[in-house]
Amino acid sequence: MSKFFYNPTVGIDVSADFSMIAILSPNGDTYRKAFKIKHDVDGFNHLLKQIKKVEKEFNMKTGIFMESTGVYHLSLFHFLKTNNLEAYIINPLVTNSNKNKNIRKVKNDKKDALSIAKIGKFENIKAYSYFDVPIFTLKSLCRDYYKLIDTRSTFKKKLSADLRVVFPGYNTVFSNITGVTSIAILKCYQTPQAILDAPKEDIIKILKESSKKNMIWCNNTYNKLIKVASNAKFIAISSIGLSIKITINIETIENFNKQIDLILKEIENLLHSNNISSKFKQNILLLMSIPGIGFISAVTILTEIGDFQGFLKPKQLVAYFGIDPSVNESGKFKSDKNQISKRGTRFGRRALYAIALASIRTKRILAKPTTKSY
Repeated sequence: MSKFFYNPTVGIDVSADFSMIAILSPNGDTYRKAFKIKHDVDGFNHLLKQIKKVEKEFNMKTGIFMESTGVYHLSLFHFLKTNNLEAYIINPLVTNSNKNKNIRKVKNDKKDALSIAKIGKFENIKAYSYFDVPIFTLKSLCRDYYKLIDTRSTFKKKLSADLRVVFPGYNTVFSNITGVTSIAILKCYQTPQAILDAPKEDIIKILKESSKKNMIWCNNTYNKLIKVASNAKFIAISSIGLSIKITINIETIENFNKQIDLILKEIENLLHSNNISSKFKQNILLLMSIPGIGFISAVTILTEIGDFQGFLKPKQLVAYFGIDPSVNESGKFKSDKNQISKRGTRFGRRALYAIALASIRTKRILAKPTTKSY
């Protein structure tokens, strides 16, 4: 039974620019006809006034429930929490499974708001009311970090594909074609003929300054580059357009590198500030003390979890990350090929996957104990 079974409840169906509100009285009847508010100061204050009116009439605290809808619900949720109201976020999987219980298929914003109010009032569901602005900011920065990493990978693949056409064999010279040294070469010479026509001392100078390695390595790399260019000039497709594409991809990758560095710097600045609790900072250091867990993985895991008090059992945390096994049973049939549910936070699951890969590597580089403090 929900703890708001005997209290008035408010259901909010959130959209991008407005929300529909349904209010139930303590006995479960509709308190008033569903109404609409805009996502502005006047709309939020009107909702606050209606909630205060209900609480005063019944002399009871209301339970306010809304669906998690990306970022659209955040400003309203934050406004309600700031005004010391009991507001809760419901997972859309819960609301979707409870909506439309009637035989007739009816769906509109008013019905959805009423359905959310009934779920909050009558159903014993999992809902959270935790909202910490600095932690939310960290979570948003971490998610943007992964999105930039993924987009940058797309352009890295494009660069690799173009080089196989314009400069076959180039990928055998450098272990990482988007490394500092490789990019420095490609900025000046995009084709095999350009490498062959360039003075040796110019290429050696680029290799030396970008790699910071000795002359033996620079000469060996130069010889490899000349050999590959000599073979590639006979099979490469010479095209000014493709050469320009290489330059464009390099500039795009470098722009992404700058944005990623800015995000990492902002994450560190926020962690060094007084806005983050000392307990949260200590938890990051504890996680980083585990082999395989790096800085960004530790921050991602903790920000995705948010408030630990929302998880009463370890299996709830496992399910939140979506790494719990799915169940497929019917009658006497029990499937033995069940995969993980993947129902939880995909960013947290991604961080755990990266940690798992780092932990099972056969070659390990033992890191020094973490002495960093925030």
